[in-house]
Amino acid sequence: MASIARKNLFEDIPRFLVAQAGIMFAVSLVTIQVGILDGFSRSTTRLIEQSDADLWIASKEMLQLEITLPMPLQQLIQAREVEGVDHAEAVISRNSLWLDAKGKIVPIRVWGFNPTGRLFSSWSMSQGTPNALKEAYTFITDRSNLNTLNLKKVGETGKIVPLKAKLVGLSEFTQSMASSTSIYSSLESANAFTSGLGSSLNCTINSGDVDCKNPLSTADIPPSEPQPQPRRLNLVDQITYVLVQAKPGQDLQVLKRRLEAKLPNTYAYTKEEMASITRSYWRERTGIGFILGLGAAVGVIVGIVVVSQILYSSVSDHLKEFGTLKAMGASDWVIYGVITEQALWMAILGYIPSMALCWGLGAWTVAAKGIVILITPTTAIAVFGLTVFMCVGSALIAIQKVTHVDPAIVFKA
Repeated sequence: MASIARKNLFEDIPRFLVAQAGIMFAVSLVTIQVGILDGFSRSTTRLIEQSDADLWIASKEMLQLEITLPMPLQQLIQAREVEGVDHAEAVISRNSLWLDAKGKIVPIRVWGFNPTGRLFSSWSMSQGTPNALKEAYTFITDRSNLNTLNLKKVGETGKIVPLKAKLVGLSEFTQSMASSTSIYSSLESANAFTSGLGSSLNCTINSGDVDCKNPLSTADIPPSEPQPQPRRLNLVDQITYVLVQAKPGQDLQVLKRRLEAKLPNTYAYTKEEMASITRSYWRERTGIGFILGLGAAVGVIVGIVVVSQILYSSVSDHLKEFGTLKAMGASDWVIYGVITEQALWMAILGYIPSMALCWGLGAWTVAAKGIVILITPTTAIAVFGLTVFMCVGSALIAIQKVTHVDPAIVFKA
């Protein structure tokens, strides 16, 4: 029976190619949509998962990694005094604006951390090292952001309005697909880059005239004058997170309770909890999950329509042959087996090139755009199961045509 199925399948090569093209489109659409959703979710938690911190301390009002309220630097000092804490570091996360050499503005997110620390910057570097950030007004960004910032190589400069900033390194896989372009600098430089962004115009009265300065104006600092060195942070300066590394053998749940009792208006999260909160926010509280899921559903519907049409047409063209089999004593289950076998061949032959195409596309998007299409073994297996379901389900539609075939059709003119 398998040979009959294959002969029916390959009898009309153009029709077979059309069917496989439809299946490939459906499988590729489902795989890419699911891969983008998984890659998107993973990208939003890259900085959390790449950190070496056991706990992240945040404001009680934190919604997700990039939406939270600040806390005073003093809470870093208090965290270091808690029993069970081996090491603690501060992290700043704020929005700012990048001005490239052509005068175009790019929204950015500035991350400030200790360049000599060990809890935040455990990412791969394609050029440079985090230690280079000890120089004032320098920054690192993900390699995929060069075009966005209109930069070509390490050593070039632009402005994080209104201060000049120099690129000193390129990181790998640190850019979230959901975030503005991320740059990384020292705590002092990050504080200087982002200070005053929420302020209004600065106005003074000189001889009866009102003189106003825009705090974002690039003209505030004359080109001939060196930029003032960024000041060290004091205890009342605002930070965003305190990253904590526990002492060996310390129970993290116990340490969480101690930290929350010591630091008012804060919650402590394990790295896994922090990542879960951020992923859930983007999947469930935004329309991204729904949109990508809708695209996957459209792919399945397209595949079912195309495959069912091909199989239905194939069955219609071979009604006399199926009638002959029934006249020879073949049961309905034998006929069903031929059609189902044909559908399974279509599923396999459509799935393999589709998955190869998706993996190739994923490799290209990561290298060229920094966009991750995450295709895990679980995803690949699930999509294969869905492909088989789609094709076999289409076969059931075609089977309805042959169910009522009268063997006497063989003797009709």
